[in-house]
Amino acid sequence: MEFLTTSEAADYLRLGERKLYELVTAGAIPCSKVTGKWLFPRHELDLWVLSGLARPPGMMAKEPPPIVGGSQDDLLEWSLRESGSGLASLTEGTMRGVDRLQRGEVVAAAIHFHGAEVSANAAGDANISALRALPSLHDAVLVGVVRREQGLVLPPGNPKNVQSLPDVLASGATMAVRQPGAGAQFLLDVLLKRAGINPKDLRRLDPPCLTGPDLAVAVRAGSADCGIATRAAAAAAGLDFVPLVWESFDLLMRQRSYFQPAIQALVGFLRDTRLKQRAAELTGYDTAPAGQIRFAA
Repeated sequence: MEFLTTSEAADYLRLGERKLYELVTAGAIPCSKVTGKWLFPRHELDLWVLSGLARPPGMMAKEPPPIVGGSQDDLLEWSLRESGSGLASLTEGTMRGVDRLQRGEVVAAAIHFHGAEVSANAAGDANISALRALPSLHDAVLVGVVRREQGLVLPPGNPKNVQSLPDVLASGATMAVRQPGAGAQFLLDVLLKRAGINPKDLRRLDPPCLTGPDLAVAVRAGSADCGIATRAAAAAAGLDFVPLVWESFDLLMRQRSYFQPAIQALVGFLRDTRLKQRAAELTGYDTAPAGQIRFAA
């Protein structure tokens, strides 16, 4: 990321340095102080300018409610509380979160798409690929939260000795699944196709589970023999876990929302050392992307 000095930022924005300092003092412009000097990330300055573009009368976009929709995640929900952001959560799965974001019903959506590039060690840019295929999100910003480990959640001791999706089929295990549009369901569909397994051949628990923790409860209760969820969800429920992939877990929002105080409070907290400590306690997380802008339209 390129950083500008105060004089460079003033020239870049065509502002006087005095006005720039007023914006800094008011906390109204992205910047950070390093060894006594203010530095301004050029990329975030661009987003700051775009977020304030004037619109014709009658076309002012109403502010969405302070709700983060999309996928459920224990670390994210903890961050929403600990950051003091005031943001609430509405967990219905990746695609429903994106749909609500497009309708202005949430300020951000937590997402984890999956595509053909899924592999055990891939960093995974399926989220970015999905955004590029959604023309209505031409002003999107994608902020990294974490990379998460997804895999098979199994009863303690793994009584059916399930190590892969073909084992699920061969053992006749009942599999808990997620609703259509959930990130974990995208992942299951991709992995089934790769393994040459017809989804109709699986013994599925009905109805689908709305969140990963719901799926873990179903396995813990004996209603299902397995399912796909995060390592953190398995650990919280005291279940066994067979890793399958690492995925990118991100926050999607519009550019004008990125600089809202609530979002900035959350993004700032994602860079805090407390997040790293909590992630280590929950297990199955890589916090390297936390708080970074991974994509901007």
